[in-house]
Amino acid sequence: MPALEPTIPGKLRFGRFPITDVSPVVEGGAFPAKAVVGEGIDVGATAFREGHDALGVSAVLYSPRGKEKQRVRLSELGTGLDRWHGVLTPTKEGAWTFTIEAWHDRYGTWHHNAAIKIPAGIDVELMLAEGAALLAEAADDDARTDADRGTFRAASYALADASHSAEERFAAGESEVVRAAVDRLPIRDLVTESEHFPLLVERERAGRGAWYEFFPRSEGAVRNVETGEWTSGTLRTAAERLPGVAEMGFDVIYLPPIHPIGRAFRKGPNNTLNAGPGDPGSPWAIGAAEGGHDAIHPDLGTFGDFDAFVSRAEELGLEVAIDLALQASPDHPWVRTHPEWFTKRVDGSIAYAENPPKKYQDIYPLNFDNDPEGLSREILRIVNLWIDHGVKIFRVDNPHTKPVWFWEWLLGRVAKKNPEVVFLAEAFTRPAMMKALGRAGFQQSYSYFTWRNTREELEEFLTMISKEWAAFYRPNLFVNTPDILTEYLQFGGKPAFKARAVLASTASPLWGVYAGYELIEHVARPGAEEYIDNEKYEYKQRDWAGEEAAGRSLAPYITRLNEIRRAHPALMDLQNLTLHSSTDDSTVVYSKHKVLPDGTKDTIIVVVNVDPHSARESTVNLDLAALDLEPELFDLEGRFRVDDLLSGQSWQWGEHNYVRLDAHVEPAHVLHVRR
Repeated sequence: MPALEPTIPGKLRFGRFPITDVSPVVEGGAFPAKAVVGEGIDVGATAFREGHDALGVSAVLYSPRGKEKQRVRLSELGTGLDRWHGVLTPTKEGAWTFTIEAWHDRYGTWHHNAAIKIPAGIDVELMLAEGAALLAEAADDDARTDADRGTFRAASYALADASHSAEERFAAGESEVVRAAVDRLPIRDLVTESEHFPLLVERERAGRGAWYEFFPRSEGAVRNVETGEWTSGTLRTAAERLPGVAEMGFDVIYLPPIHPIGRAFRKGPNNTLNAGPGDPGSPWAIGAAEGGHDAIHPDLGTFGDFDAFVSRAEELGLEVAIDLALQASPDHPWVRTHPEWFTKRVDGSIAYAENPPKKYQDIYPLNFDNDPEGLSREILRIVNLWIDHGVKIFRVDNPHTKPVWFWEWLLGRVAKKNPEVVFLAEAFTRPAMMKALGRAGFQQSYSYFTWRNTREELEEFLTMISKEWAAFYRPNLFVNTPDILTEYLQFGGKPAFKARAVLASTASPLWGVYAGYELIEHVARPGAEEYIDNEKYEYKQRDWAGEEAAGRSLAPYITRLNEIRRAHPALMDLQNLTLHSSTDDSTVVYSKHKVLPDGTKDTIIVVVNVDPHSARESTVNLDLAALDLEPELFDLEGRFRVDDLLSGQSWQWGEHNYVRLDAHVEPAHVLHVRR
């Protein structure tokens, strides 16, 4: 067994070997870093020692029961930086921990010195004798396998055998079989251990999945051609759209609020203030005489209809996510029964929601300061109600307009009873708040992705989500929402829609689309960054099958992207993204690499032309070390085979590669390294 560091009286900040700047650690361990089952978690630390002897560093993963489950020797990043890196992979849900160990590498120290001294004729016999003694000691270690003990014993004899040359004896002590045995269980002492840091491991859907958003009232809605009046779709008719969503490879079907909608100040088409008698209003203006957050809009059906919708989704492999929008219309029952849950203005009126210059006269925001306990418990009741009806995912509307303490409390209470429940934060806001919501317990969040369109913007964004924020923030890369139709999509045409779908589906294990994206809906309301005839305020009929039959739908393209995601585990992790360079300022290049449990590797290289208006040519320069490719994959010219999973073409690639991507033909390569 390795000798532990000696006990020194008094409390010191440094152990025998200093270990600092451990990652992933959130606020010194006050909050757990996040992971999902099977995810490769980048672990790092700065560790160093005095003098010139070799230092070894390991990361150790402990199960929720405190048992060691994985031990990985870390690799040094660069030279002289004392920064170490490796990957840990938790295998089940729960509250895990990990620690970093730094230790005197006895074999590494001996080998380094012997490799210098023996060829130089310095202390030759002494170095060989020290090696023989070291391996003889290792051969007596009961923790090793019989085969490795035999390997060490044979090498020790060979090192001590003076009948052979010094070179032959040293070769026996550094053979591949000896090195492999040392790698399996290093020869070490003076082990220094960091503190244990928390790692919360959640179910797969907390960090992986493809989301699809639609309005149930539009699915099956019928318009009378003579009167122009609409008949709303229902949860039953909406269920008829579920097979099409499942066939595209989505995992989550997200429904905007399905509750009764207020009539006071109801919004009309295109967010106008003059709603007609047949205008359905915004689903986010929750509450009417029929009920509030614990009721279903009568046009959509009953709880029995909702349960049937959830059941049908489950049959198709879909999970249902509903909106948790903590706000109320002026007609919400809370306004009458709990006026203290709202903010009154000096004239006695209740303050409606605003995001200047936007005004939401049909919505009252909640005030958590007047009766925090009563309001919080009511919201917990509502969440539990929907959990009882099969909902395990909530998309939370504007969580950044509520106190962070409330989310920490609510999500913590829910997790104690239902740890499988997932919360997605719709938080397009300042970085400090977005980071705080992640720490407070949100499993996922919307992100700045929709507004990051140039190569420079995307590279900065991808670095942030995969490296800087990855310990506590999981980005769900929605390509559009009912409120967000960027200029890039408004004027980029089909190439823009394809490029954004490739980026979202391959850069993050979480991505999503709002219905109509596959039909390349791109016309905005003048002067706004949202759709004309916005579905938030009216019904919308779409001919999904007809558009696809006519070749005007991206459904087959989206289906292919989701097929690629499911076939390639490398795309299902977040922290394994590596940026590569290109000579063109509109060509983005990144890779994802994963070592699978059986030891095989999966490597994907993504190249995207983010200029939707032209063809771009560039030389793609790959960081081959980051790709971690096996030597046998390379031919004599240093090239390896890649298959384009979008086009079906194959090429020989190497460190430098010419690429031409015509946005109007195909704006991206998604390349798989063939093994």
